[in-house]
Amino acid sequence: MNELPPQANRVLVVEDDPHLAAGVVENLRAEGYDTHSVTDGRQALDWLGAEQCGLIVLDVMLPEVDGFTVCRTLREQGNSTPVLFLTARGDPADRVRGLEAGGDDYLAKPFHLQEFLLRVRAILRRWDWYRNASATAATAMLRFGGNEVDFRAFRARSWNGVAQELTEKEAMILKVLAERPGEIVSREDLLERVWGYDVFPSTRTVDNFILRLRKRFERDPANPRHFLTVWGVGYRFMTEEET
Repeated sequence: MNELPPQANRVLVVEDDPHLAAGVVENLRAEGYDTHSVTDGRQALDWLGAEQCGLIVLDVMLPEVDGFTVCRTLREQGNSTPVLFLTARGDPADRVRGLEAGGDDYLAKPFHLQEFLLRVRAILRRWDWYRNASATAATAMLRFGGNEVDFRAFRARSWNGVAQELTEKEAMILKVLAERPGEIVSREDLLERVWGYDVFPSTRTVDNFILRLRKRFERDPANPRHFLTVWGVGYRFMTEEET
């Protein structure tokens, strides 16, 4: 396994409740993480404009700029640092909204400390897998059907020459599928590898990401040749077109 960069063990906590922030920071530091904290969304964007970290623990209801906007802005800037949302809003619709804004996990307040630490470790473990799985020239690039994907840069060029900027979740799903070409990969397996089982209320979110990949890379998204549905189970990825 490759040695992790120093920033991979650094966590930024963005939380305006001083007592909660202090408790989160203290426990993260006790687990060995290099932890920093700020109190509003604008400070978070400024800090992340100058520094790097391995994880952002991000409250949703923040002064200046809310957490959803912070996360969406980072993704638009090409910053793929994983985000764990902390919020008092535990409604499934808010959970989906946060994760589709580019978040990696969503934990409603109040939460148990051990569950929080387990989720932090799970997110960092998934990103450790992705970095290592994309570490060499052979594993960083994927070519299929005239498409070319650079997993390290989250960039691609589709069969018609159009440049594509991948989200981190699109890249991770494609990486999981590319590791098992021609095999059936269940929706549950994709959820576990890319998000974690309990992140979404429905596996339909996986289907939505597959639709996005088809729009990027299939010549005819309505009749896919690479991202094939196995009804009732999941998906099969073919590097060569299948008739």
